[in-house]
Amino acid sequence: MSAPKCPICGKPVEPEHRPFCSKRCADLDLHRWLGGHYAIPGPEDPDSVPEEPGDD
Repeated sequence: MSAPKCPICGKPVEPEHRPFCSKRCADLDLHRWLGGHYAIPGPEDPDSVPEEPGDD
């Protein structure tokens, strides 16, 4: 079994920054989340979907 790798740069994971290799990679990941680069898909808002004709 191989050692886990940092999801940002691929270097070996350091226990104090797990699952990252460094504080820098952890901060980059946080910046991506806060900047909207990552998104968790969810159900569409039923109010924003136009109704099909005949759905009355």
